[in-house]
Amino acid sequence: MNKNGKLLTIGQFAAMHGINKKTLMWYDEIGLFKPAVVNPENGYRCYNYHQSPVLETILVLRELDVSIHEIQDFMKNRSASSLKSLLEEKIADLDMQITHLQAVRATLCTHHQNMHTLLTMDLSEISIVEKEERCLVTVDVDRNISFEQTVELITAETEKFHLGRLHKASYGSMISVADLKNGSFENYSRLFIEIPFLPYQTGLHVMPKGKYLRAFHKGEWNGIPKRYQEILGYAREHHLALHGFSYEMGINENVIDRIEDYIVQIEIPVSG
Repeated sequence: MNKNGKLLTIGQFAAMHGINKKTLMWYDEIGLFKPAVVNPENGYRCYNYHQSPVLETILVLRELDVSIHEIQDFMKNRSASSLKSLLEEKIADLDMQITHLQAVRATLCTHHQNMHTLLTMDLSEISIVEKEERCLVTVDVDRNISFEQTVELITAETEKFHLGRLHKASYGSMISVADLKNGSFENYSRLFIEIPFLPYQTGLHVMPKGKYLRAFHKGEWNGIPKRYQEILGYAREHHLALHGFSYEMGINENVIDRIEDYIVQIEIPVSG
């Protein structure tokens, strides 16, 4: 069969490409994609089989959210070089969207895990967990400025890394193990923001890969020192060496109204 010589009706050609024939009519009207033949008697549009690759290129570009105007410009100067440049640009955009969706998925998974933990946890339990390396945006705690000013500082710090909206972020505070061992349970040194899939860059704090001692505290913050005393006792009893920083992060802010119900997750690097 000579495919190049066979004409297809607009309905047949549209069905072959999985689109509505009105789309082909519109493409014709705006001069983007013309039929091979228009019957002068009835105005019916017919298409040639060899036009399929051109239409598929247009449909792929539309799938990539390339504007009609951009596609029209491309079609006027259609070449391997211009298509290569256009696709490179759109592939880069698509990679950014994929990264964004991966970050959103990671955030949803974190919230889901937090809710599972809330429903199944034993708040008195202290456990050892394995964690992957993570990068954190941090700012030093300055006791001479207000909490609101500190929040402004860490927001400004995140802007250096072009992180965009922070709805995917996890927030927390850090206190050194040295201060915990000295009984300085309120000597917090840094606040942090963790963004999913944030690669290492100069200026970021690395939360190392490895074993962590994990515990929880429920209630007002003034009860956390007592919990740290229990953690230190557990570490001594089990011959565990704590090092680095303790990382505190609230895990149920989005489902509570009272500070008495607030749950802090505490994670500290451990060896031994």
